[in-house]
Amino acid sequence: MIRFFAQPVRLLSILVICTFIPVVMAAVHLVQIPFDALPEDSVRLTAVPLSHFFHALGGFLFGALGPLQFFHVLRCRFGTFHRVAGRVFVLAGLALAVSGLSLLLQVESVATQLLDAARGVFSLALTAALILGVAAAWDRRLFQHRIWMIRAYAIGMGSGTVALVMFPIYLITGEPVMGLASDIVVVGVWLLNIAIGERVIWSLSESRTASPAAAMTNNPSTESVT
Repeated sequence: MIRFFAQPVRLLSILVICTFIPVVMAAVHLVQIPFDALPEDSVRLTAVPLSHFFHALGGFLFGALGPLQFFHVLRCRFGTFHRVAGRVFVLAGLALAVSGLSLLLQVESVATQLLDAARGVFSLALTAALILGVAAAWDRRLFQHRIWMIRAYAIGMGSGTVALVMFPIYLITGEPVMGLASDIVVVGVWLLNIAIGERVIWSLSESRTASPAAAMTNNPSTESVT
């Protein structure tokens, strides 16, 4: 069983691999938006430049800081950095969710109703997970705080990691997946991300229940709060 908070290098490597493409894409958009240099398939987003910019900025910070927040050594030895980065992580996630809803409501969609509905539901779910995570940290319920942050990260990066599926398909077939098939893949990968997050949470809960030292998990003196 992978101990996701005690073996940070393995977890960090997995998270970096999964989020590398969406983080790079968000960074590219951050450069393109101010210079009005968006590709043809994104030109429609110029109608709401602020929402688009904050969506890209939120996605970049959320994806880049997420792996660091699960780094056990960083959390324990550099608590101040963990807390500051955690606050930025939460704000970035909220910006990602709110701007995503704004884009969904203000920009004419080129996706199917399935994907539009998923984007709306998951944006609301991301907002709720972040708020509940912050509330748990405020109450010093640190294990619950971890759980909600895992859920938030799984939801927030769900659609981004679809590139890990789409890109190999493109390399094999020479053509991108489009239309309903593309949207089904996006939603499917999004749900898979969430399922993996829940599996991690289940593993952590099982380990915590089985460990004689589990009571130390919620001891405020042993953890730093995001």
